[in-house]
Amino acid sequence: MMSTVKTYPAIAITPVQSFARTMLTGIENLLGAICAALLAALLLIVLTTVVLRYGFNTGLLGSEELATWLYVALIAFGAPLAINSALAMRLDLVTSRLSPSGQRGAAIIADTFTLMSGLILSFGSARIAVLLGGISPTLGLPEWIRFGFLGLGGFFILIVLGLQRISENKIPDLLIAGLLATALYIAVSHIHIDTDLSPSIVLGLIALAGLLVAAPLPHAFLAAAYIAIAFGSTLPEPAVVSSTVTGVSKFLLLAIPFFLLAGSLLTAAGIAQKIVQFASSLVGHRRAGLAQTTLLTSVLFSGASGSSVANAAFGAATFQPELVKRGYPPAQAGAIIAATSVLDNVIPPSIAFLILAAATNLSVGALLVGGFFAGAVMALCLAVAIHLTVREQVTQPRASGQERLHSAIGAIPAFGLGIIVVVGIRMGVVTTTEAAAIAALYTLIMALIGKVGTASLYDIFRQSGKEASAIGLLIGTASPFAFLLAVDDISGTISDLVSGLGANPIIILIAINLVLLVVGLVLDIGAAILLFGPIFLPIAVAAGIDPVMFGVILVVNLMIGGLTPPVGMLVFVVSGVTRLPATALFKAMTPYFIALLFSLVILGAWALLI
Repeated sequence: MMSTVKTYPAIAITPVQSFARTMLTGIENLLGAICAALLAALLLIVLTTVVLRYGFNTGLLGSEELATWLYVALIAFGAPLAINSALAMRLDLVTSRLSPSGQRGAAIIADTFTLMSGLILSFGSARIAVLLGGISPTLGLPEWIRFGFLGLGGFFILIVLGLQRISENKIPDLLIAGLLATALYIAVSHIHIDTDLSPSIVLGLIALAGLLVAAPLPHAFLAAAYIAIAFGSTLPEPAVVSSTVTGVSKFLLLAIPFFLLAGSLLTAAGIAQKIVQFASSLVGHRRAGLAQTTLLTSVLFSGASGSSVANAAFGAATFQPELVKRGYPPAQAGAIIAATSVLDNVIPPSIAFLILAAATNLSVGALLVGGFFAGAVMALCLAVAIHLTVREQVTQPRASGQERLHSAIGAIPAFGLGIIVVVGIRMGVVTTTEAAAIAALYTLIMALIGKVGTASLYDIFRQSGKEASAIGLLIGTASPFAFLLAVDDISGTISDLVSGLGANPIIILIAINLVLLVVGLVLDIGAAILLFGPIFLPIAVAAGIDPVMFGVILVVNLMIGGLTPPVGMLVFVVSGVTRLPATALFKAMTPYFIALLFSLVILGAWALLI
């Protein structure tokens, strides 16, 4: 759990550094409190809507629009907190190999991207406020307020980054980055660069440059979308910000913070440990029993969390020490944890499927059913790989029938959560967002029964809001890129290339999977789904492939990318918790990566048969 109090190394600091750290702590605590309050308000609004509809056959006028506006506010106020978090999606594989001076130069350029993002959000939102008229018909509030939230978020990004660098005694570096960002921000509107490259390709190349210097991926996307204006982009600055806001102004996406909240509350309530005990009673006595327990726990935890990042962090903290104690090489233990955590974004509820449904209008319920099948295939392949690669030194005695029954009863609350979500969505009783809110309420009640303290609950709401903000900002800042890809007809170009391979669905599916595997090397799954889901889905459908099954394959493919360098988000999460080098984890990942690729082949073959 993230603490609300920031700590620093015990070294001599200047009065300026001390003042900056005090200010930074105060601002971060304020933003954290706002995020926690906004998430609580969102939960209350959605739950109230459910109660009114089913209890009183009525509704709350404007509830969906109000919730959407507050979600935009959550993203805005949480964005400054995520600058240095794992979900900022910084790629340090290149910068870590540079000399000290090279690392310093890369850090300055990375800060330039972040400062430009702050400027774009601040001034772009201000220009929208001037240009935009109209009143929300349901809320009775000026429309510009929704865009103004991101303006405040941009302002706080500038302040927080500035205070961070001052507190680190990097004032010269901050000044250089500030001058570069300001000069580039002003120059873009006054220059035009002729090139044969389309604006979307230019945007992609600039974003890639930002990624290589370890800039946060959302900031790289946003700054690149603005710089692309000088290369003929049809999106002026206000439109870049407007596209970002529009990209996250979807009621469906509110399910993301609710599922994150449910997963965190599940762990705090001790239910996650009950899942571990139940999994251990079933498979703990087998060969590689603890590793198989880790896998089965991921399968069961997937039915309640929906977040692979959350599961990776939980598994690293829970299983890594015990795996090493039982004779597992540390890197192999971490690789097993990272590989099994992939299942959380495949087995329902799945945040990845929510993002895909929002990007392509596929049925959430149908995707969730497909996720069960895909998750089972992936788990089976991983179980075989673990069985073949692990020689556990310490075995666990076989659990008795009474022990298994007792552990199963203890895990019932977790199973109940999965039933509420999946059955509720599939049968159309509640919407996806409402099911996620009910899941969050369910786990909140379990946490209160488990006597989780007020301070811990506050930390959980704060951290969940921060994580949801980071994911939401990525979704929003990918929207200008997706728009330019559509304008430049990149989908048509790719479609023509794929069509050139013939009408054979086998060849088309193989080609798309190969492209997605390459995409997964450099893009986070959320961004990849948003950018490539709408492009590849029509191609697959035209080839006669079932759209829902293709959507499942796309998510599975890109989730495998969470284990591959250079981005490999799940590996970096495990590395951060265990303090193991990411390079060692990537190397140890090989057999489990192959097992997941084999599961992808099985799913592809099944898609061609149905």
